[in-house]
Formats: sequence, structure tokens, C-alpha cells
Amino acid sequence: MKVLALNSSPRGEGQSKTELLLSHLVQGMQAAGAHVDVVHLRQQKIKNCIGCFTCWTKTPGVCVHKDDMSATLLPKFLAADIVVCATPLYHFTVNATLKAFIERTLPILQPFLMEYQGRTVHPLRHPHPGMVMLSVAGFHEPSVFDQLSSWARFIFAKKLLAELYRPGAEALTTAYYAPKAQSILAAAHQAGRELVQNRQVSAETLALFGQKIEEDPIAWRTMGNLMWKSCIAEGLTVKEFAERGRPPRPDSLESFMMLMSMGFNPQKAGDTRASIQFDFSGEVEGACHFKIADGTIQAFEGAAAQPSLVVRSPFGVWMDILTGKSDGQQLFLSKAYTVEGDLALLMRFDQIFGR
Repeated sequence: MKVLALNSSPRGEGQSKTELLLSHLVQGMQAAGAHVDVVHLRQQKIKNCIGCFTCWTKTPGVCVHKDDMSATLLPKFLAADIVVCATPLYHFTVNATLKAFIERTLPILQPFLMEYQGRTVHPLRHPHPGMVMLSVAGFHEPSVFDQLSSWARFIFAKKLLAELYRPGAEALTTAYYAPKAQSILAAAHQAGRELVQNRQVSAETLALFGQKIEEDPIAWRTMGNLMWKSCIAEGLTVKEFAERGRPPRPDSLESFMMLMSMGFNPQKAGDTRASIQFDFSGEVEGACHFKIADGTIQAFEGAAAQPSLVVRSPFGVWMDILTGKSDGQQLFLSKAYTVEGDLALLMRFDQIFGR
């Protein structure tokens, strides 16, 4: 079986969630014995269709443009048994790069008008490959793919073998969601196997691929908004922000509690049993504490009954330490904040609370 896998994401260098899922799908296809040709459309020259219909009249089946689409991509499309269209969700459908590719497949049609199942269509000049639609979105609701799904089903009709839609895709590379992310990536691999073996994806595999990755939409939105606020405040792109390897900056007691809970590393915490309290002053005032036991963490507003460690700090000072803008040890020595209790626990913060 020959498979043409089209990656239309403009992102590279490990940023693209489209590419991440496509790579696992492709690995599954290859494991099932398929020959897969992966093409990154961002590296190709594909001119826009200009609607001249030269490919229907003067040069039937041949486009007037002389570019990568005419020279190599359309022949690969026609030779494939399956074509995977992988795209990030832009304005709730495919991005412009993939749309340009699809529009340039016009030469495979003939201009004549015919009726098929109650609607007017153009007859095919060449056999059409089976199609697979793969897309990712940042929003966590599956319904964000409704418009794309409707379009894909209308355009490809019976040639559409499978639709693989992944909401909340940014969480796939977040350590907090790693267990579910591994399950989703494994489902993408299995989907690739099934497409080669059966030309369809089972309901069980689709359910695993589309499973809910976040349990708390409020926390998910809060963390997303903090990330955007941090990028704006620091004058950074999302890529630059990710490369810093630092967390977003909390702006309230509630968001601080969420961030610390999401950054908790149960493996590094091991058998630690502790109660850590923070007393904040300044721009945000209030207390909160975290209970760590049996590899879990719980966050509570207010003071702890018997804290193992108490950190008293201006909110802005501790957020500077948390986000790496200031050195915590130097600020401790300069008495910018104070601590009471288990200092050894404080020294383990970088381990217990990861990225």
C-alpha cells in the first residue's frame, strides 16, 4: 500500500502538534507494511488555483502552473492508495496551505456535469485515493471540528476513510498530562495500523484518540490565559516562551494554587509527607497551603493547622522566583522573603515542583 501523508502545519522544530500526531499515525502505517511518503507542505511551492480551467480544456488533466504541485505532488496524489491530510484547525476548517493543495487537484476532474445521489458533480478523470482527515485544535471542545467534518464529508464523500480530530492538543506536550498524552499517541499509532489493514479506524481506537485530556476546563482556561498574559508582558512569541522552560506567571492566589498543583512531580516527591504554607502580601494578599502525601498534592486556601514549612513573601517577589526572573537564594539572603520550618524541603522545591 502506498500512502501520501501531507503535513500542512507551518510549524516545525517540535512545535507542531499536527506533526506530532501525524508522525505516530505514520509509524503505525509503516508497522503495518505500508510505504509512506511524508510531505511537509511548508517546504513546497504550491501556487493558488487561478480558475482558468486550462486543465479542463486546452491541456486536459494538466495544470497551467509549473511548480511542485504539478511536477511531483499531484502525481504522488494519484499514485497513492491513501492520502492523509493533516492540518491545524484555522478558523474552524483546514488552513490555507492545505486548501491550496486540495484546490490544485482540480485536474483529476472532468468538466462535464452529471447527477450523483441527488446533486450535480464532475466525473473523475483518474481514480481518487482514499482520504484521511487529521486535525488538531487548542480549544478543548470536540465540537470545534464540526465545520471541518461537515466540509470533509461533503468534499470526499465515500472516499473519506477516517476523521481523526484532537481537541486540547497543546496539552499533548505538557508534563502534567503526560499519561493521557501517551494513550492518545498510542491510539494514533493504532489508527495507522488499522487504516492499512482495514481501510478504517475502529470505534474503540477513535474513542481513545479523542478522549478528554483535561478534567477541569476552568483550570485549563486559567493556565492558557496566564500563558498568553505572560507572553504579552514579556514581549515573547509562544515559541520563545516555551523555549525559556519557565511557567506562566500567576496573577492571583487561585492561579498560584493551580499552577503549583499542576507542576507537582510525584516521582520526585517520592514518600514526602509535608504541609507547605504560603503567606502573601503586597499586590495579592492571603494564605494558602499544600498537603503532600503518598505521591499526591492537595491545595487549600488559608493557613495549615501544622505546616512543615511556612514561606512569607510579597506576592510579586515569589512570582519572580517562580518564573525564574529572580534568584531565590539571593533574595532569601537579602531577606526579601522569610521562611520557618523545614529548610531542606525548601531546597527541594525545584524537584518537587517541576516545569
